[in-house]
Amino acid sequence: MKFNDGFWLLKNGVKPFYGLQVIQVRADNKGYDLQVATRPIRHRGDTLGGPVLSVRVHSPTQGVIGVKIQHVVHEDSSTNIQLFPDDGPIPDVTLSRDDKNHVLKSGDLRAQITENPYTITFKSPERVLTEAGVKHQAVYDVPSRWTTHSAANSSCLSQDPLSNPHPVPLPPVVRYINSELNISPGELVYGFGEQFGPFVKNGQAVKIWNQDGGTSSEQAYKCVPFYITNRNYGVFINHPGEVEVEVGSEKVSRVGVSVADNTLEYFLIYGKTPLEILERYTRMTGRPAILPSWTYGLWLSTSFLTSYSSETVSGFLQGMKERNCPVRVFHLDCFWMKQYEWCSFTFDPDNFPNPKAYLAEIKEKYGVKICLWINPYISQLSPIFKEGVEGGFFIKRLDGSPWQWDLWQPGLAVVDVTNPAARKWYSDKLIALLDLGVDCFKTDFGERIPHASVIFHDGSDPMRMHNMFSVVYNDLVFNLLKERFGEGEAVVFARASAAGGQRFPVHWGGDCESTYEAMAEALRGALSLTASGFGYASHDIGGFEGHPPAEIYQRWVAFGLFSSHSRLHGSSSYRVPWIYGEDAARSMSKFVEAKHRLMPYLYNLSIQAKLHGHPVMRAMFLEFSEDRTTHYLDRQYMLGPSLLVAPVFVPLGEETEYYIPTGKWTSFFHPERTIDGPRWVREHVPIDEMPVWVRPGSVLALGPEGVGRPDYDYTRDLEIRAYALEVGGQVVVVDVPRGKGVEIAGSIRVNKLDGVQGAIGVLADEGLQVVKSQSL
Repeated sequence: MKFNDGFWLLKNGVKPFYGLQVIQVRADNKGYDLQVATRPIRHRGDTLGGPVLSVRVHSPTQGVIGVKIQHVVHEDSSTNIQLFPDDGPIPDVTLSRDDKNHVLKSGDLRAQITENPYTITFKSPERVLTEAGVKHQAVYDVPSRWTTHSAANSSCLSQDPLSNPHPVPLPPVVRYINSELNISPGELVYGFGEQFGPFVKNGQAVKIWNQDGGTSSEQAYKCVPFYITNRNYGVFINHPGEVEVEVGSEKVSRVGVSVADNTLEYFLIYGKTPLEILERYTRMTGRPAILPSWTYGLWLSTSFLTSYSSETVSGFLQGMKERNCPVRVFHLDCFWMKQYEWCSFTFDPDNFPNPKAYLAEIKEKYGVKICLWINPYISQLSPIFKEGVEGGFFIKRLDGSPWQWDLWQPGLAVVDVTNPAARKWYSDKLIALLDLGVDCFKTDFGERIPHASVIFHDGSDPMRMHNMFSVVYNDLVFNLLKERFGEGEAVVFARASAAGGQRFPVHWGGDCESTYEAMAEALRGALSLTASGFGYASHDIGGFEGHPPAEIYQRWVAFGLFSSHSRLHGSSSYRVPWIYGEDAARSMSKFVEAKHRLMPYLYNLSIQAKLHGHPVMRAMFLEFSEDRTTHYLDRQYMLGPSLLVAPVFVPLGEETEYYIPTGKWTSFFHPERTIDGPRWVREHVPIDEMPVWVRPGSVLALGPEGVGRPDYDYTRDLEIRAYALEVGGQVVVVDVPRGKGVEIAGSIRVNKLDGVQGAIGVLADEGLQVVKSQSL
């Protein structure tokens, strides 16, 4: 939210109350409680009236310091972001005081508080990280005409006559709490969930408010109130509703955070590396679940508006099998149900007369898992709509009638996921589908959740539920699958999410066009998402809208199969490769084979995501924070710590460009080729290739050739490739699951290389045996 007219003046009618002076300090064993006056206190008469800010400075866990600013002190017991859902906090708090400061220390992070003027400075052992300086915390009264607050501002949800026939009058003034932190020279800001604009967020105004806006605007499906900087800290804004962030876009050297609420809390998270920051952040908000190994295979969709039936599905799967592009998950999009009836949770009998028998047949014949498209919206033409109304299972208007509107489906209502009876009703519909042989669900939509003049069953504030609806919805479906199939065997394919939603993977990037530009948008969205605590990211290979030219399709196939999860999906055209030429099918086969062979490495990354919150797809700066060049890169990424992937975003005939950090890197597909960094590479890349480079010092365990699937025994018959190892070093080969635990399967100790840069070995049950050495 922008309150200022330039730097010195305020917008007309805006009234500020800045936190100026600490008038009282109380300490306990976890932190300080401060009373902060918003006027200079010269005598007792100045203490009459307010507002006064109540500020709590505390540490919930090691290396994290929280600042909670309240105007009217009361706790909102409705929807909140769940903290420490998986791993408990690590208490570590020390309080001290010198002549000028109150000091709170947690791990290597310190907060120094001065009383007059009131400031908070955050320090690591090496330097000042950032500070909340003079007048950096405030309450603002803002006339409604200036505010962008969604509850006070006009929007389709509040103005549509069907969805809100009796809108509540807007208040004349909206009160905000605002807090600012300095941006140092050279400091760059990333994250805020899935954002498709520039990867470096400096200069942007970001609204944490989920919307169904595609990948080509400032709107996003998965907004997360967390950012990470290249200055060794991140900031988690602990607010589930609408959060407005000005990243140097109002005051160019500050990040300003505003909420139209009585409370604003943020946590500053220190880490020596970006991955350590993410580890501490995901300890607070939850770690991604370990996913079934079969989910890493190729997903094929019927697409959206295409015509399909059981014959179409069988034809697709047979064609993929014949071209050595094995499909591991087959996804049936919307029209597995009858039109206008979404969701009815019933197979269209015209196209699927015996769905249980049919699903069993294709699962047996083609070795696929089955995914079905669902969402939390129920059309009034659905045969189950009446059940939902009579049971009171939908979000309601203030008069108790179901909230409805016509976007997406006629007169649709939204399942109230806060209602236990509605959750059981919805779950029972899904259980019936699991009984037919369905293995997982694509949990679509859940972004445009009504927030004006509606009531939730549990009394939740609709503004706070708007974003969090997606988390509760995916939690419901994910845990239903976990109950059916067991720990480590559940997966959803979700579009909407928010803070904490990383616990219920996988998430894909939503509706993109079929262009190079949209392909780059998909990558920026994925890198912003995985820099915000999410472990996995996917996207519609080839783009959703439109029909991609053959060369864009092939470039996107390579990118998609070197993403954590790989799905072929479109809107009104198919994505099977032979439509784009048999050459496209041959190159797809190569990339599918490569991903299958990399599964011991990829599955270990899944384990690390669960244990530490480290993402599978990583922006370059997450791995190379000491290399300033990597801080700006958004057209390449690391797949785990060892593989540098540089998708091609230029037409045939043009040179692609990417950056190689320090060291001797080896081509994954052409191991005879090496390159010394740091340097920029410009080259023409054949249509059936993509630059993939292996980091020096890496050891990759590859599965056997021609295995034809991602799920196999990762402890047997592995080929071990070592790259540019240092003499005297020891490298862990791979962490693999044995039973229910995680053990180190083997390691290499390099005693003498004699000029040879690597080694190839076989990992057997008894350990690693180096069978030959060669230059890699």
